Amino acid sequence: MSGSIFGKHFTIQTFGESHGEGIGVVVDGAPAGLPLSSEDIQVYLNRRKPGNSKYATKRAESDTVEILSGIFEGKTTGTPIALLVRNTSQRSGDYSEIASYYRPGHADYTFDAKYGFRDYRGGGRSSGRETIGRVAGGAIAAKILKELGIHVLAYTRSIGPVTIDYNHFDASFISANPTAMPDETAAEKAGDFLDKCIKDTDSAGGVIECVIDHLPAGIGEPVFDKLDARLAHAIMSIGAVKAFEIGNGTEVSSRLGSANNDSFTLKDGTVTKKTNHAGGILGGISDGDQIILRAHIKPTPSIYKTQETINRKGEEISVNIKGRHDPIIVPRAVVVVETMTALTVLDLMLENMHSRMDYLKKIYPSS
Repeated sequence: MSGSIFGKHFTIQTFGESHGEGIGVVVDGAPAGLPLSSEDIQVYLNRRKPGNSKYATKRAESDTVEILSGIFEGKTTGTPIALLVRNTSQRSGDYSEIASYYRPGHADYTFDAKYGFRDYRGGGRSSGRETIGRVAGGAIAAKILKELGIHVLAYTRSIGPVTIDYNHFDASFISANPTAMPDETAAEKAGDFLDKCIKDTDSAGGVIECVIDHLPAGIGEPVFDKLDARLAHAIMSIGAVKAFEIGNGTEVSSRLGSANNDSFTLKDGTVTKKTNHAGGILGGISDGDQIILRAHIKPTPSIYKTQETINRKGEEISVNIKGRHDPIIVPRAVVVVETMTALTVLDLMLENMHSRMDYLKKIYPSS
């Protein structure tokens, strides 16, 4: 299987299956001298691990990270960093039945079409547990960005019909509730909606919003490696994401240019914009404003309702999917969007270091 490596200068290569021995990642390109401990990574993994609320799968995994290489005396050595999370709560028997048929909304059929074989235990590489490697590697990228004064924050913008009110935005509340919403009133309404979904043996989708603060202007390459294009690639590579937006996103298609353009102005001698419809990116390059992106997440496809499908013999059948499943993916996917964003931004910042002679001279001053 190709395609398990992400990035050019700061790279991650994820490995492992949902019901294999473990899930992991090899991170390459981390600079030497970064203070790094397992706690720095664990705090991110804890945000996506199962069993934390009634809106998450009851699979009881600690998702404890082990650092296998690349760290010495509490700092990165500049060599590849190998991270491993062992699977400890596999119940593969829950999935033995699906070996013979294709679950609606899953990658069962497409894996069979591609490889002629698939790991049906929880979906194998197509399982949401694959994101453990992304989060672990992205936690390192996020720490490097923080060292540079750049902050990435993701949260739930909407669940089903419930959307947050920005007038009630409270970042401290994101981690204090099971919806990962920064609005207490919206979180309560979303909870009521999800309780009904659970009662109806159904699932829900939603939107994750992510903001990047203090990214300097000039990050991103102007043709194929545009910042927004690379962010779209990163976010759309997350299994449950079906749409991606930057700034005002799809709303811009119904606007006039006079209303959509962001006027430039000077503030304290610095170029800035009066509005931010563009979401902090112009021509594929950061403009110094806050970057705003959104990921639209589909409802969890594994539901207890009766669904129609076919088996590998081509026979039409009815199925009721068993196992431990999230009634909604969104809250646990928030940290995945956040870390994939961090990976993308850091990689393009490293690429930007050789875009100008004065940058190179700062790194390699002449004697």
